[in-house]
Amino acid sequence: MPTLEIPAFTPARVAALNSEFQGASAETLLTWAAHAFPPRRLALACSLGLEDMALVEMLTRLPRVPRVFVLDTGRLHPETYDLLQQVRRHYGLDVEVFFPQAAAVEALVRRDGPNGFYEGLDQRRACCAVRKVEPLRRALEGADAWITGLRREQAPTRRDLQPFELDAEHGGILKLNPLLDWTFEQTKAYLRHHRVPVNALHDQGYPSLGCAPCTRPVQPGEDLRAGRWWWEEPEHKECGLHAQPRPQEPLTPGSPR
Repeated sequence: MPTLEIPAFTPARVAALNSEFQGASAETLLTWAAHAFPPRRLALACSLGLEDMALVEMLTRLPRVPRVFVLDTGRLHPETYDLLQQVRRHYGLDVEVFFPQAAAVEALVRRDGPNGFYEGLDQRRACCAVRKVEPLRRALEGADAWITGLRREQAPTRRDLQPFELDAEHGGILKLNPLLDWTFEQTKAYLRHHRVPVNALHDQGYPSLGCAPCTRPVQPGEDLRAGRWWWEEPEHKECGLHAQPRPQEPLTPGSPR
């Protein structure tokens, strides 16, 4: 199918897409995106968690598979690296891996120490900025749209998610959240049904995965993201990868940045 001509990404256009696709399945949203954008200009940001593994399974069933990339912060669990290797073999995917800039990591550690993120919110956000936010910016260079595994159920900060968002932080590109209405149990059921490889940590009480020093198993009765940055308040538990969208100048897919 030829690539569609997509109007400029204005707030009005994004609102129209949300209206048009309200209640659409994750597969419908991904199929639309795969037809709307050239494969190299559409990307999945894959954390190798449950949600993103479901998206990998769906995307590899499409005729045109977009880019899949992973942000390697340098502090991931060994089990996460094991899964990355398994994904490459199982799906035959050339998963792109983006690392933080070495000089920025060195400067951060010299200033705050190797585990300075435990000492305050500013230090933790600075670590995320170096290890996640800046690599994401490079990973999305040249993209017209990117896909996430965000779900409304995950956190208070994600309750207002829409299927489509205008990502002003990355040049006004389109951001897709195909799983926004999925529950945790629905996600697990999909993975079981399709026999999707998953991180071994999930069987050890980790429903949400991040860097090893900042993630622990959840306790009975705790919410799904209680193990992420457990020393912080729930409203602070974002690393900066998913800033709230804000209006900006329209951008037409394929136009120079």
